[in-house]
Amino acid sequence: MHRLVVLYSEPADPDHFRDYYVSNHLPLVRNWPGLLAWRYSFDVAATEGEAPYFAVFEGDFADAAAMAAARASPHGRRVAADVANYATGGAVVIHYPVQEGTG
Repeated sequence: MHRLVVLYSEPADPDHFRDYYVSNHLPLVRNWPGLLAWRYSFDVAATEGEAPYFAVFEGDFADAAAMAAARASPHGRRVAADVANYATGGAVVIHYPVQEGTG
């Protein structure tokens, strides 16, 4: 599995971010080709001090190629372009292969 993570910095208008994200952006995300599972939170906290991020999104794909194809698709480009409509504080996008663990 391959995971895409989006870390959102504090936006200029947190209420607009939350409303737009849930009402407009997540419906786009739900139809992203190749997306196996997804999750998000507005309740980002740090173990010490202030959290450096306002919100987080995680999306799971079968592998890096599936994620790359999803991002390059017309729908994926639409998802990416929509970020400017709510993430006025910016966003950091990272991805990585997920290693399973037990214990």
